[in-house]
Amino acid sequence: IKEIAAGIDALAKQAGKTKKAIAKKEIDAAFQKDVRAKAYEKLAAAMRIHDKLENYSTVDKVLEELVASYDETDTEKRANAKSVFKDLKEHVMRDEALERGKRLDRRRFEETRPITIEVGVMPRLHGSALVTRGETQALVTATLGTADDQQKIETMDGEVWKRFMLHYNFPPSSVGEVGRSTGPARREIGHGALAERALTPVGPGEGKFAYTIRLVSDILESNGSSSMASVCGGCLSLMDAGVPMKGHVAGIAMGLIKDGNRFAVLTDNLGDEDHLGDMDFKVAGTREGVTALQMDIKITSITEEIMGQALA
Repeated sequence: IKEIAAGIDALAKQAGKTKKAIAKKEIDAAFQKDVRAKAYEKLAAAMRIHDKLENYSTVDKVLEELVASYDETDTEKRANAKSVFKDLKEHVMRDEALERGKRLDRRRFEETRPITIEVGVMPRLHGSALVTRGETQALVTATLGTADDQQKIETMDGEVWKRFMLHYNFPPSSVGEVGRSTGPARREIGHGALAERALTPVGPGEGKFAYTIRLVSDILESNGSSSMASVCGGCLSLMDAGVPMKGHVAGIAMGLIKDGNRFAVLTDNLGDEDHLGDMDFKVAGTREGVTALQMDIKITSITEEIMGQALA
């Protein structure tokens, strides 16, 4: 990978083209203050609504009212209002956490959403589990096969065979959208790889369990942390299928809101807390230790104290 990156850098240097500098559009402070006065309280009330779809539709209505308050012929003002409104959503979430000590759904920082688990929900399959955490739900199914069902992977070093696979599906319907599924994209590949990595260390060796194992995680509903629901459901469906696991794996996503020296570490991220916050830190493991980690981060000043608190 280092050699490939070095080659790309060398080609870029040889081409001699510099990146375009795009100046940030400055919006008048008085106009920003006017937008805040008109929309902040209504937006905060809308973002506190627990139901995700009702929340989103109410936020959209607040935006429509805001835009309509400016003359329809003044397209620049209306465009600026939308831009300020987008930033205002982030301010609402940060104010709730750092000023009021609360999250948008009124949970404590260390509190998870309600969790419901059902195992063996599809009796004709080898194993199945339905994991629901708040408005995130994953149906994970396990199928056992023979050695002939292993997946052949052709790499630069030759052919290898894979006996444990986890496939993650995230249809548009899981977030209330209408769209076309055209095969795995970056999200499906990345989340599937993370969940597979989390479960691999606790699976049985080939000498103890000769079957090929395929897990499929179908996300039925999503409001944050669907990959970790896939980890929880994956482990349970393997156990339901009679696979002798070395331990019980669970996973959770940790969020962060930081402003200067003040910060709040959030347990069990909501979708908005992931999108508008500073960190999405996924941790999976057993009582004995961590099996997988992944972090998406938008700031540079993550301290040992923050990491320690998130892992704890």
